[in-house]
Amino acid sequence: MARKILVSAGEASGDLYASLVVEELRRLMPGADFFGCTGPRLRAAGVRTVVDAASLAVVGLVEVVAHIPRIYGEYRKLLAAARTEKPDLAILTDSPDFHLRVARRLSRQGVPVVYLVAPQAWAWRKGRLKSMRHTLRRLLCIFPFEEDFFNREGVNATYIGHPLAGLVKPTLDRDEFFRKHDLDASRPLIAVLPGSRRGESARHLPALLDAAGRLAREHAVNLVLPASATTGTGFFRERLGTSPIRVIEGESWDAMAHAAVALAASGTVTVEAALLGTPMVTFYKVTTLSWMAGKFLVNVPFYSMVNLIAGRAVVPELMQGQMTGERIAREAGRLLTQESARMEMKAGLAEVKARLTQGGMPAPCRAAAIVQEILEGQTAHVS
Repeated sequence: MARKILVSAGEASGDLYASLVVEELRRLMPGADFFGCTGPRLRAAGVRTVVDAASLAVVGLVEVVAHIPRIYGEYRKLLAAARTEKPDLAILTDSPDFHLRVARRLSRQGVPVVYLVAPQAWAWRKGRLKSMRHTLRRLLCIFPFEEDFFNREGVNATYIGHPLAGLVKPTLDRDEFFRKHDLDASRPLIAVLPGSRRGESARHLPALLDAAGRLAREHAVNLVLPASATTGTGFFRERLGTSPIRVIEGESWDAMAHAAVALAASGTVTVEAALLGTPMVTFYKVTTLSWMAGKFLVNVPFYSMVNLIAGRAVVPELMQGQMTGERIAREAGRLLTQESARMEMKAGLAEVKARLTQGGMPAPCRAAAIVQEILEGQTAHVS
């Protein structure tokens, strides 16, 4: 009998990770039917859309409030589809505020839930753990320190490796990339990565524009901003004015791979840069109210995932008030001019890459194998 699987992802990274798992499941179970909350990657993988993931992409404790009515409507729509279609299993990816609520409802309906990309309960909102113990059949962790934490807390967790390990690589060599974008091959490249959403990019741009101007005056550099599909090139070109930053469409992995330094918003892009071995300066800024609320709630030694994985300060973190053009330019300039600083950081990034690579099977294959194992266990139980 053909399996029916609900798949849901609310962020661009989750959409990518879930699509890789779906592609592997299609190989293992060619007749399976997939439906759910999708972004472009899941749709390309053949998942029927009930809810568009773009409607869930909101960041910030305060910023999300205005969007609650719309998000609640999408939540009800997804659950209605689950009641109608009666999936054999659900794969929920990241976006815990949305998906942990979905998981509770699905669990009550008897649908086993596999959760991909663990909520950061090790940093804040540990109250989520009780619900996770009772509603998740399996939690698939993509960072190595998470498995022990969740298993200690009674959540059935497995570290599968990072889905991007082995996947992140350039498509062009340096000469090809520089020729394509008419860059000066004698000058080092700085990749400017303000974030994949318009809201966060808008908050980061003033400091990045200041930093770009300083770097252009103090060093002979190329500055390239690879715009994500969710922001688009027009969004940045309208805001850059006379900035020396050149905006290109996509190609973030090529830009990072060939960059001497990346200026990277804290998030998935910093993991991508680490996998490429690119020295970076990380930063992030939210509204003042969100930052003040977060200070009381978040308990971590570092904000950057690169540093959390390493267990030490490998890359500089310029958060909130520390994120100024002067500070970004100073840190980037140090990496451009001090070979010892570059080599020390690259050694740390190599350690991070090694920890993100789970030996043997790629992460999407391990995730698909676990899903298949759960489904086969159900079949054996029924028979």
